[in-house]
Amino acid sequence: MSISFIINEQLYKQVIEPVASATSFVWIGTADIKDLHVRHKGTVQSFLCVLDSLLKKKVAIRLLHAKEPGVNFRRSFDKYPLLWDRMERQLCPRVHFKHIIVDGKFAYAGSANLTGAGLGIKSSNTRNFESGFITTDPEMIKDIMNQFDEVWMGKYCKSCKRKEYCTDPIL
Repeated sequence: MSISFIINEQLYKQVIEPVASATSFVWIGTADIKDLHVRHKGTVQSFLCVLDSLLKKKVAIRLLHAKEPGVNFRRSFDKYPLLWDRMERQLCPRVHFKHIIVDGKFAYAGSANLTGAGLGIKSSNTRNFESGFITTDPEMIKDIMNQFDEVWMGKYCKSCKRKEYCTDPIL
């Protein structure tokens, strides 16, 4: 069991790389999502390729984000039809947390969105200044998963005062 504070370039190695080793599920919560690129199988590819590879191994994926992604993300997304059918996706304009949970055994919570400048392989001179925590502590992971799951399941939808911004209501 461990908890580590990580910053900047450490986020890529210690948050994104563990996603590829998932065997059961990956939950990703982010305010902003772009077509970030990562090292995968010896080349630089869209992170969506990593998710597609996981789906082929029957790993369940949930993506919870605040707004519709841009054109580059959509272009890449269209290359992976398995994502259309098997990746679960929810929109909630109130999501601002950044969480990545792998198999309920590893979790990240911090400032970095699922973007190249946040979690991708951009150089140290172009990436955002980011920080967060990674953990294998079961209690902390449970708390992170609970927050994610409450939003995912629509716990706050009935009393939400931002429904006019919700293009695809959960409930």
